[in-house]
Amino acid sequence: MKELGMIVNLRKPEAVEMAKSLLRWGNSHGCPFMLPHQEASALTTAGLDDEQWLRTVKLAVVVGGDGTFLRAARYVMGTDIILHGINLGHLGFLASSRPDEYEHDLENILNDNFEILERRVLKCMLFHDGSPSHKIYALNDIVLTTNAIARLLHIEIKFNFNFFCVLPADGAIVSTATGSTAYALSAGGPVIPPHMDAMILAPLCAHTLYSRPLLASENDCISLIPKGASRDLMLTQDGQLAYEVFPGDRIDIKLSRSKKIRTVNLPGRNFLDIVREKLGWGQAFK
Repeated sequence: MKELGMIVNLRKPEAVEMAKSLLRWGNSHGCPFMLPHQEASALTTAGLDDEQWLRTVKLAVVVGGDGTFLRAARYVMGTDIILHGINLGHLGFLASSRPDEYEHDLENILNDNFEILERRVLKCMLFHDGSPSHKIYALNDIVLTTNAIARLLHIEIKFNFNFFCVLPADGAIVSTATGSTAYALSAGGPVIPPHMDAMILAPLCAHTLYSRPLLASENDCISLIPKGASRDLMLTQDGQLAYEVFPGDRIDIKLSRSKKIRTVNLPGRNFLDIVREKLGWGQAFK
């Protein structure tokens, strides 16, 4: 694996310093990192335009936290580029390699001593007045909320276009298995290993006693339809991009069949190890 690229959180000084170390490491090992123009400009080195970078790179090292990893996932969506994250953020479920391990991990990658994990992504179609207005892909989640302070939403929910319920809540999350350790976890959702083909529907602060997170399969479609007259509705993609939503709009969400995000799975490091480390499971009994 020699065609290495790099995507960096340029707003973090420690990420920029790590990127410089990676550039030196790559040059000394005969596999110089290829950079998109933005990273190349900040690191004062040569770069490639987006089209050439996406066509040439086989594996990209993502330097930052999970937010940087989600941005990188959008960037490489629709390609076969493999992502490997070095975590300089907080929890780091996506960018799971630690800075002090990067040399050992990259040597494993150069020697093809790793597996590829294919993570499913959500495909979201937003319909306004019955016509599609946006097609959105998300690695973690799609979230419907209101911008208004303390404003209750009533969301009609359909499963496979069949009426399920009207949910009174502050909002609703539809998450992938990858996103089960993100916003959906805070909403009381289950932790799901990222290789599973499943979706989570998790209400946000539901104003009922019966509402609980629900699981859906890879063949299901979850539809969210905001009711009422609120003009302060917002749909967010992986917590990073936002879209305006109006009452009566329909949001159809399913697992994409054509797009996946490919990530590195290193030997001796599995998902449950990361969950135990990041969430502190079982530490009270050590």
